[in-house]
Amino acid sequence: MNRIWVMAVVIIAGIHDPKLTESFLCKLFGDLRRRCQSGNLLIFPTQDYPAYSGLDIFNYLCSVAQTPALSPPPRGGFGQNPVKLPIILICFSAGVVGAIAAAWMWQQAGGEVKAFIALDGWGVPLGGNFPIYRMSHDRFTHRTSALLGAGIESFYADPPVEHLNLWSSPQTAKGWWLHRTSTGVETASPATAKTVLSYWLKTHGESGED
Repeated sequence: MNRIWVMAVVIIAGIHDPKLTESFLCKLFGDLRRRCQSGNLLIFPTQDYPAYSGLDIFNYLCSVAQTPALSPPPRGGFGQNPVKLPIILICFSAGVVGAIAAAWMWQQAGGEVKAFIALDGWGVPLGGNFPIYRMSHDRFTHRTSALLGAGIESFYADPPVEHLNLWSSPQTAKGWWLHRTSTGVETASPATAKTVLSYWLKTHGESGED
């Protein structure tokens, strides 16, 4: 039986040991094997393509996150036009470079970007007609990254954690979640990176660990 997905969560890692990404996904989503088999989790193969290549990521999305659908062509009859799934992008380090370019291309091609979550995308300008969130492994990275687009919410680790540890172990990265309350007041709340990631996913219709 074919799976019917209404949305895809796309993971774009950086240039590092793939085991770190596996750790990140297990911490965030729990039973990763069951999730990949039955859910909507897509992992860009950084072992085969550059993490910073927006075109390669876009082509990957076209191959796995769109499905053919029957629709009437302009002159009558029926033809097949691809339907692009709405996506949530979660990206890290060098993957942020490629992911933001792919997000723009996906949107320009008629797709929807429900959310863009960048972990340690230091030095990468972030902007777009979709919700953007930033996470940083320390306060310096948070402050300097904010100059290039802070996003609607953000998180930074305090005390600082190692760059790769933010990705591999989000449950141990404690820090400050900068967001607005339901009354519109800007606030900083203590949290872990995993807690914040799970909240952002839930906000956009996706759940984290079962």
